[in-house]
Amino acid sequence: MEDVFLALSCRKGQIMQSRQKRTVLIVDSSPIILYYHGVLMKRMHYSVLSAASPDDALRIMQRTVPTLVLTGITFAHANGIDFIRKIKNGPRTRDVPVIVLTSVEDGEVRSACLTAGCVACLSKPVEPACLFWTVQDLTESVPRQYVRIKTSVKAIAGDGSAGRPAERTDYATTLSEGGLYLRTLSPRSKDEIIPVSMFINDREIRAKAVVLYSIALGAGEFREPGMGLKFVDIAEEDRSFLRDFIREQLIAGIDVGLREKKVE
Repeated sequence: MEDVFLALSCRKGQIMQSRQKRTVLIVDSSPIILYYHGVLMKRMHYSVLSAASPDDALRIMQRTVPTLVLTGITFAHANGIDFIRKIKNGPRTRDVPVIVLTSVEDGEVRSACLTAGCVACLSKPVEPACLFWTVQDLTESVPRQYVRIKTSVKAIAGDGSAGRPAERTDYATTLSEGGLYLRTLSPRSKDEIIPVSMFINDREIRAKAVVLYSIALGAGEFREPGMGLKFVDIAEEDRSFLRDFIREQLIAGIDVGLREKKVE
């Protein structure tokens, strides 16, 4: 896990908002880094704006104030620390949290970033879970504990106990190491605890889950019938497998450039 330097003076109450889709502005001179973090944030369900320089970023923020800024500090014709100060001095942007992404390990440089007004410094390319937790902590009044991904994983809910037939094979369309959303025409009742089996890469994962909510067929336009499930009993090795699977899906196809070129 990468070191996270959080500014002690950060007042979360000023930046927390009700849960909705957030917009993240990513600023970096490297197209590889912009692409990697941009796709990563989109896969974590954030809207993304990108800029290759502080000047471009400031022009974007004149039109749209993002929920959060992820920025590098090394630019050919600009000073990254001055960029942070400009954000913090702007009347429309002063409350926007800034996270610095850097490969610089110099403690004085990181300290200068925090003094300028950033709330966290992360080493790039940042580990997906570390980035998710940091962004959630800075933008949500109730941060999510686990990364969620869109997926299509074969799953079965129910085992025929209590006189009920075993469910047919359905699909999990959203997955985290803490639970899933199961698309099904036969959702169970809220608070019911049911067994669930998932099939990923020739592996069967068994768990017990509680129904958090159900959506019946025809409940509303664009609403997928099914139920949200939270795991209440799952083996630690299966949870670890899910964690690794989710990470693989998050970075699939976007980390090649990072492996081939040293990040500056």
